[in-house]
Amino acid sequence: VLSRILRGKLESLIPFHYGNLATLAKKYREKVKSTFQSVNQRRRFWESVFQGKIADKVFDGKLSEAENLLQNLIAQNQLSQAQKTTGKQQNNPCTDEGEVYLVGAGPGDPELLTFKALRLMQQADVVFYDRLVSSEIQALVRRDAEMIYVGKQCNNHAMSQQQINDQLVEHAKKGRRVLRLKGGDPFIFGRGGEEAEELIKNQVPFQVVPGITSAAGASTYCGIPLTHRDYAQSVTFVTGHLKNGSHQLDWNRLAQKQQTLVIYMGLNSLADICTNLVENGLPQTTAIAVIQNATRTNQQILTGTLNTIEQKLTLTSIQSPALIIVGEVVKLHKKLTR
Repeated sequence: VLSRILRGKLESLIPFHYGNLATLAKKYREKVKSTFQSVNQRRRFWESVFQGKIADKVFDGKLSEAENLLQNLIAQNQLSQAQKTTGKQQNNPCTDEGEVYLVGAGPGDPELLTFKALRLMQQADVVFYDRLVSSEIQALVRRDAEMIYVGKQCNNHAMSQQQINDQLVEHAKKGRRVLRLKGGDPFIFGRGGEEAEELIKNQVPFQVVPGITSAAGASTYCGIPLTHRDYAQSVTFVTGHLKNGSHQLDWNRLAQKQQTLVIYMGLNSLADICTNLVENGLPQTTAIAVIQNATRTNQQILTGTLNTIEQKLTLTSIQSPALIIVGEVVKLHKKLTR
């Protein structure tokens, strides 16, 4: 049993495509050996291959791209070695250009990280993380990586979004592997799209790694299925805080029966949310849940109805950031929570 457990842990740390990486290395081993006369030079070369963009391409299943990159890197080093011999150049091109990883850290439980997220966290040189990334997940980042906090609270931003964009580009241009670590998923209210646009504009290579979004994590850990044939045939995600600071949403479309409504960053507007949903057709008795620190050991959930939740909230310690779920599926909370 212990052997099986240890094997499972090892398999979780070793990317699935490592065998392909070994096969590729074997194919070009002799060519690399003939390129470098020094063992230390060969060692540095293979370290750059196994920990850089070539390995990333293999792990992503892009084997032909990985082989092309390896061929080009060998050719560059052959040219460099020849130029060194004639005294024309002293630079060693055996280096990787910088890259940015936009990684979703999930809602907080470190066991919900993907294998790919963990791998990139372990190889980053500098990490920009927000306040929704739990301390347990921060502890899994490479120990000697530079950690830069860029968290945002209402009217209190450690760094503006444009400053974050600029920093990602600047560090990548210096040849660093840059990790943008976000709570939840980068492309679901995580501003990953804005950052990706900036990276493309500045011709900076990047990868996006999805994470379990807060809605999925919170609902699962609280026993609230987002869809259920008896209660909800659709689910809608919205943000309660728009770019201009407002929360002007299409309330008529959102106030529909037989659907689940999930509102991110809406706790400070809870009263307005409930009022608008009722005014646009939802019964006052519609079930609602407010969830803070979803999936973590200090998770809190408060349930009620649209006409009672605000008063109930005043009797708790729940604070922002919190997730709001509206719909009859909330009634399953006590039955399905384990």
